Amino acid sequence: MKFIQYYLDCLSHASYLIADESTGRAVVVDPQRDVAEYLADAKEFGYTIELVIETHFHADFLSGHLELAKATGAKIVYSSVAETEFESMGVADGERYSLGEVTLEFRHTPGHTPESLSIVVYEHPGDEVPYGVLTGDALFIGDVGRPDLLASIGFTREELADKLYDSLHNKLMTLPDATRVYPAHGAGSACGKNLSTDLWSTMGEQKATNYALRAPDKATFMDLVTEGQPPAPGYFVYDAILNRKDRELLDETKKPTPMSYEQVQKAIEEGAVLVDGRTPEEFALGHLRHAVNIGLEGRYAEFAGSILPSDVDIVLFTEPGQELEGKNRLARIGFDRVIGYLDRPFEVMFAHRGDVQIASRLTAKAFDERASELADLQVVDVRNPSEVAAGTIANASAIPVGQLPSRLNELDPAKPTVVYCAGGYRSSVAASLLRQNGFADVSDILGGYGAWDDTHQNA
Repeated sequence: MKFIQYYLDCLSHASYLIADESTGRAVVVDPQRDVAEYLADAKEFGYTIELVIETHFHADFLSGHLELAKATGAKIVYSSVAETEFESMGVADGERYSLGEVTLEFRHTPGHTPESLSIVVYEHPGDEVPYGVLTGDALFIGDVGRPDLLASIGFTREELADKLYDSLHNKLMTLPDATRVYPAHGAGSACGKNLSTDLWSTMGEQKATNYALRAPDKATFMDLVTEGQPPAPGYFVYDAILNRKDRELLDETKKPTPMSYEQVQKAIEEGAVLVDGRTPEEFALGHLRHAVNIGLEGRYAEFAGSILPSDVDIVLFTEPGQELEGKNRLARIGFDRVIGYLDRPFEVMFAHRGDVQIASRLTAKAFDERASELADLQVVDVRNPSEVAAGTIANASAIPVGQLPSRLNELDPAKPTVVYCAGGYRSSVAASLLRQNGFADVSDILGGYGAWDDTHQNA
């Protein structure tokens, strides 16, 4: 058996290729939308990808099942309870599929979503102990899938939590302790609250250490897994719905269209958003007015999907040569309305210096000085609730960055404003968004809450 795990750090997303080396038959599970890596590996090893298996309708990324099926002729597989707008094959609970010696067993494990399934992988059909189980978002390393993401489209979190408990105890925890556990996400994903940085574990280790699996009863389990979840990024429902639909395919080799300064300005006047993908430090030194800073070095697509509407045109500002990366990373969450990129961006800024702004970034000491001088200073903590609970700056308004677009009315654009996060990435996103929405005096804190707390610990 050939078993390959692919891990996409910027979305904390794991996908898999499983092949029977004796037959050359292979499947791919939960692929990302840009599928070149799977195709390259299949070509290198001489495998034929015959199935693209989805463990559920993902909310945090747009899956590549349509792209991979088009490229290979593979069938798309979901749980038999899933309904898709494209042609797909439904598999029943307990159904097996043979690749030769390598055998897959499908188990319905609803809870994170109603149609969730897990895939038990056997190297040989008669093995008593499976090689592993691909759990999708039902079971993570250190956590379980959150049951509240679909509460807004027909299922309560309590209903899904009830199903999740049964799936874990009746379908997954019955596997031998030596069974390897391979989830669809790792630390950083908003699909859970306590995901480990480990990319795999064993069922025995998870039974012993996973807080959710150690819950003594269903009621306790439901309380544990429904409390303290991070805010779901705004694009999650959009992607969960789009993953069911027949849609246009991504051409991951096609570079976006170059645009002049005048074309970009006209697009902005017509409602487009200019997304500057440089680091917060580079952005602060000089950027075009109205630009929103979402750095390519971080969780670019996730934060774009958190603060931008899914139906807005996007113009990219990147370091020359990164335009295709910016387009493809946004495409991973289905944000396909990239109408182009600013051509020769630094020449443009030099030629239009009157349209270039510098972003104010304060050291922790400078922030304290400003706070003591300005009675009406507006301070905004854009971290997640669990981070805020561990410590915050006095009198700060807690608004997670992903909720900022819908909660702007809680803030006064006329007041001087300082935003902060843990380290500086999210605060640059938030500060640029506030400036774009008419806040005239906005700064963020260099080093975020960590730098401020260190200053006060050592005072």
